[in-house]
Amino acid sequence: MTEEVVSIRRLGRPGDLGWVVMAHGEIYATEFGWDTSFEALVAKIVADYAGRHDERREAAWIAELGQHRVGCVFCVAADEDTGQLRILLAVPLARGRGRGGRLVDECLEFARQAGYKRMKLWTNDPLAAARKIYLSRGFTRTEEEPHHSFGADLIGQVYELGLAG
Repeated sequence: MTEEVVSIRRLGRPGDLGWVVMAHGEIYATEFGWDTSFEALVAKIVADYAGRHDERREAAWIAELGQHRVGCVFCVAADEDTGQLRILLAVPLARGRGRGGRLVDECLEFARQAGYKRMKLWTNDPLAAARKIYLSRGFTRTEEEPHHSFGADLIGQVYELGLAG
């Protein structure tokens, strides 16, 4: 049996924005029991990106398997020198084959070309597979703080990575 190739493209087709919100809401509810406040956060991130983003410094990608969306990642400006990796997702059927890593690599390459000096991201402790990707790309944890969000007790974590010029 041959494995289908996943392609990665820029976000921008009709349905992409809604899919990002829906997929995050459904998957995180199923896998972690998170409530709709998480989906609302993702909706705000997506709406902010869709409403106003600088195409030279901000971008988003969709991973596809055939004609089906199976993942996403966003790169947005945190400040003049810092890009922020946001809402990385690989759907369950697309996991375990390096696809999440490919999305992160696409984001990091864009950030370097956009002139960012560093990248940061915020995640939560149950997201072990994503954390493994971040650590394998050289991110280091710089902050950690317990919080109650999305209907769960979590430990929020900030990771950062210097980008070579």
